[in-house]
Amino acid sequence: MRPESAASLLATPRRQKLMEHIWQRTSLSRQQFATLYRTPLERYAELVQAFPASEAHHHAYLGGMLDHGLEIVAYSLKLRQSHLLPIGASPEDQAAQAEAWTAAVAYAALLHDIGKVAVDLHVELADGSAWHPWHGPLCQPYRFRYREDREYRLHSAATGLLYRQLLDRDLLDWLSGYPSLWAPLLYVLAGQYKHAGVLGELVVQADRASVAQELGGDPARAMAAPKHSLQRKLVNGLRYLLKEELKLNQPEASDGWLTDDALWLVSKTVSDKLRAHLLSQGVDGIPANNTAVFNALQDHGMLQPTPDGKAIWRATVTSATGWSHSFTLLRLAPALIWEPGERPTSFAGTVAIDTTPADKDADASVPTPAIAAMPPSEDQQPPPWEDAGGATPAHPPDARAAPDVMEDMLAMVGMDDDLPVGRLDAEAVSGEVPATDPETPAPPLAKPLPPSPAPAPTAAQPSGEHFMAWLQNGITSRRLIINDAKALVHTVSDTAYLVSPGVFQRYAQEHPQVGTLARQESQQDWQWVQKRFEKLGLHRKHSNGLNIWTCEVTGPRKTRRLHGYLLEEPSRLLHDVPPNNPYLSLHH
Repeated sequence: MRPESAASLLATPRRQKLMEHIWQRTSLSRQQFATLYRTPLERYAELVQAFPASEAHHHAYLGGMLDHGLEIVAYSLKLRQSHLLPIGASPEDQAAQAEAWTAAVAYAALLHDIGKVAVDLHVELADGSAWHPWHGPLCQPYRFRYREDREYRLHSAATGLLYRQLLDRDLLDWLSGYPSLWAPLLYVLAGQYKHAGVLGELVVQADRASVAQELGGDPARAMAAPKHSLQRKLVNGLRYLLKEELKLNQPEASDGWLTDDALWLVSKTVSDKLRAHLLSQGVDGIPANNTAVFNALQDHGMLQPTPDGKAIWRATVTSATGWSHSFTLLRLAPALIWEPGERPTSFAGTVAIDTTPADKDADASVPTPAIAAMPPSEDQQPPPWEDAGGATPAHPPDARAAPDVMEDMLAMVGMDDDLPVGRLDAEAVSGEVPATDPETPAPPLAKPLPPSPAPAPTAAQPSGEHFMAWLQNGITSRRLIINDAKALVHTVSDTAYLVSPGVFQRYAQEHPQVGTLARQESQQDWQWVQKRFEKLGLHRKHSNGLNIWTCEVTGPRKTRRLHGYLLEEPSRLLHDVPPNNPYLSLHH
């Protein structure tokens, strides 16, 4: 690779758009913006050049580190707008410190992954010498590879090696004059997020948003909850499953095996059961796609990756009785699950890792993000956040390899008033529920959950009656929110309206045994639930006998359609019927 100037690196349309977002969030003049933001961002660009942000996870393409850095700054400043900082200070103090806090949030976000350049990569210059980022920006052609012996968490501890290259003495003098932000900023730069308070939370949420959009997720949802809370729920879910549901070290078929140095779990089984358990406990945001579940576990450092950085291992398990079978497995550290005195006896057989390359497994394949081309800019004037004399590079780098995030960014800017309402499904034909991609995640909840919701009934065999009991329980305990942006139940025409197929998919996700029953009848799991519900005869039909009612969803900018069932009697589900959702109207 040939090193490029910051102006050249930042000249792609999407990076210019991200710079514009960052400028808009700061409300500064061009000169102020250049001093506080553009200069550190240019130094960052010159330091990270074309490096990826990871080898095989998020932003794993040339230039990915620079894209990730700009995205996380833009997301973090969006989040910062909804916080009055420092928390608990007088309005006068908050106003006086506002710009310093905004800058601290941006710097903390920009620097959170910079240590990867120092510890994850081996970089060689054209003359054969090794380059380290503390040498300063690259000044001759270079090549790089990932270190095979790199340690997953070390990069956050290496930030201190490099932040002085981005933040000069004047910026640090300025920030050090605010004790309430100086301490959390130093904690973030040392990788100690648990001591960094709200500053650490903003960085973690913005990081999750950038990672989520690049892996095909929803950045707005990723920003809604702190990372450590999801991590804790995933750990608690795994501990519960291993204590109550999963069978370990069986002489033949088993859900997992505990060896002296690792816990091996059958990948699809544990993913399905973990999702079902967390959904039944009211935990939201769990992907319906197994690959995304593995990515979430790996992103939170809970899985031990294969030598090439993947979540899925392939191994042959052989028991002491001679039984043998090959599996796709997840590998975890036993200490994550058990305290030293609680650990079960190790497996008497063997788990032999398969090192031969295999075809991509459905559970292990990583989806390739869609690539969207950006049209060239017609405006040749320098952008408002740059000095009028800023140089324009002769040949901006090719950005086609980078997934375009600007649609997500633009949607996020207006996310408060333009959230989608319910699932957007294909038109229903002849009254039948439209088929949808079974990998589509169930719509997430949009409001905070109570601390300890009553668990849904899980012991009973799936049935239409059990579905209605589950639905009523979910609404009563507020695990299922009604009349919200992505709700599965609304009030329409003074009765309950069940969004299809979303509400049936959610039930099936919480009750994996539905899949077995559905396969016996050659149906998708949600179709099996839908048929059992229809047989109860609780829904209102059209005069021509069709079951499905279409609703127009009218938002500030768009009109959409939902499909679903109207209950004859709302009291079957709702104790007190709330007012009709004003954004929904029956389509006749």
